[in-house]
Amino acid sequence: MGSPVAPTTISRRDLLKLGGAAAAGATLPLLDREPAEAQTPKRGGVFRIRGEDATTGFDPHLFSNHHRISTNLSFTHSRLVKVKAGPSIVPGTLPVEGDLAESWTQPNDRTYVFRLRKGVRWHPKPPVNGRELTAEDVKYTYERFLSIKGNPNRSMLGAVEKIDAPDKYTVRFMLNEPSGWFVDYLAQTVMWVVPREAVEQFGDLKRPEAVIGTGPWMLERYEPNVRLTLVRNPNYFVPGLPYADGVEVTIDEDPSSRLATWISGKYDFAPEYGQCVRRLDLDVAKGRKPNLKTQDFTVLFSGVTMMKLDREPFKDVRVRRALALAMNWKEVLETNAWSQGHGVPNPAIPAALKEWSIPINQLSPEGRRHYEQNIPEAKRLLTQAGFPNGLKLPVEATLGWSPDYVDNLQVVMRNWKDAGIDTELRGKEFGAFMSSVIYGKFEKLAHSLRGGSPIADIYLYAGHVPGEALNASGVDDPKLTEMIKLQRRTLDTAKRRELVYDIQRYLAEQVYYAYDASVTTVSAWEPYVKNFAPNLGHDYGGRLMAAWLDR
Repeated sequence: MGSPVAPTTISRRDLLKLGGAAAAGATLPLLDREPAEAQTPKRGGVFRIRGEDATTGFDPHLFSNHHRISTNLSFTHSRLVKVKAGPSIVPGTLPVEGDLAESWTQPNDRTYVFRLRKGVRWHPKPPVNGRELTAEDVKYTYERFLSIKGNPNRSMLGAVEKIDAPDKYTVRFMLNEPSGWFVDYLAQTVMWVVPREAVEQFGDLKRPEAVIGTGPWMLERYEPNVRLTLVRNPNYFVPGLPYADGVEVTIDEDPSSRLATWISGKYDFAPEYGQCVRRLDLDVAKGRKPNLKTQDFTVLFSGVTMMKLDREPFKDVRVRRALALAMNWKEVLETNAWSQGHGVPNPAIPAALKEWSIPINQLSPEGRRHYEQNIPEAKRLLTQAGFPNGLKLPVEATLGWSPDYVDNLQVVMRNWKDAGIDTELRGKEFGAFMSSVIYGKFEKLAHSLRGGSPIADIYLYAGHVPGEALNASGVDDPKLTEMIKLQRRTLDTAKRRELVYDIQRYLAEQVYYAYDASVTTVSAWEPYVKNFAPNLGHDYGGRLMAAWLDR
């Protein structure tokens, strides 16, 4: 059943925090056995989805964890561990199970030992040619992850001091300090294990020829801006899986076009990111597809405003608070095709991460007031800061996310203007934006989407610690840095949650970034798709691997 929808009129005290991310130390069953899905799986058929073009290439170690890379590699690659998938998993909860690892242990608070499955083989493609995966491959992958120049995700494994392979099927990680998030990070969709031979032959992994993994499907053909065609890996290491013979990923950047394609029966899932349907289109879809299966859940992604903190006017916290007070998250939700009024406000950690995101009503009074639009107060703060006539600023963004993102941005810019912050849009091509603005290369003000990784720590560490590539605002706050590092070192989950809540209270007061609301959306799929359920993040392949087609 769908999770309860949270409309914009809901009291903040009713935004309950549910769920949790349970890390399991052994492999869990891949196939969920709930009564509604208790039937014999069927082999065959091809999943047809609307997906993303890998506009920045396929190398997971050279770019941020964005959907245009990670969704595609989720079909072809494997990790040591992964987030469990299936109808028994509540969206927003992220239990971890083994992938290439059949089990793991933690002998002490700085050592993790993973025992690999035996007989795992790379895709039968040159230059790897189907050889067996060993511990040396895992060691090579994560040493490359840590050493390659330009990896914006390096801090995910920043505590790793040494990796060794005691034998062919054992990998050991030694950390320089305890890391409460270590196993969760290994489940992220940038942690794909890659073959040394492909890197050596191609120089990097951007080219489609280098898409060689151990995952359930193999990339057969890539037609830029058109489609990706994937075929079943006959040597996949889980016997009998995947059930589907292939996956066809169609690239279509026009919401109206992809909706029409889905309505006409050419996709098996709703056509928006995460197999979702815009609420604006939901009645039409249900009218044409009366037996449609649906699931409501709050998405991970949302808009985010980045400010250059070392430059005027954003050195002054009063200006940052004025910008936040001008924003109206309810209007964003009410006017957007995805939400149509359904969604929740976000603190520093997205509300979709239910165990870790602080309820808005638990923020301090100063932090809480930034979630209620107050134009007179915003103007008063600007006047106090020396801008009685307001501000004129450029805002850098990419329109390449989607037309619905553009609608979100227009509302935000209109809100700012009402408070006297007049912004001029400077649009950038998607690839150029992803290689510059998200790394802090903008003049004063920028807007984007966030929400690639379903792990709470990344929204604290990567965006706020000095020297981190994704610290786009240029946060340099020693008190905050120590708070973030302390929660990272804290292994006790309850104590770490208290620290994480305190950090979010502090960030809501400082407004180093300003966050738009997250949509409560609807994922939808055809009734003949069995054993499928949506969740947060880019792991399309993981969620489809144990699903099947019952036509």
